[in-house]
Amino acid sequence: QVQLVESGGGLVQPGGSLRLSCAASGFTLDHYRIGWFRQAPGKLREGVSCINSGDGSTTYEDSVKGRFTISRDNAKNTVYLQMNSLEPDDTAVYYCAAAPGYCSNYGVPTYGMDYWGKGTLVTVSS
Repeated sequence: QVQLVESGGGLVQPGGSLRLSCAASGFTLDHYRIGWFRQAPGKLREGVSCINSGDGSTTYEDSVKGRFTISRDNAKNTVYLQMNSLEPDDTAVYYCAAAPGYCSNYGVPTYGMDYWGKGTLVTVSS
């Protein structure tokens, strides 16, 4: 059974850091592009970052560039999102998703993903 499970969310103060994990089962992550997305209360889901299979090239939305880093550990079949300098506007449920093909060179669109996790909540508040 294909499954993606996010973990690592929680409550953090502004300026703090969290590392989210996206663990896959039932398929090999390295054969897919993996995206991180988020949905804040009352807002539409938006893309955050994407990492390609193979060369591991990455894409970030402007709002997280320089603060977030996406990476993958193929041996663990897991993708990570390191989030630094967190801001209250980063508060959201964070999802990972997988699909064949390549990340867009123009942002991280929310469409075209085949498999989705159930999300992990990140709350940035003092």
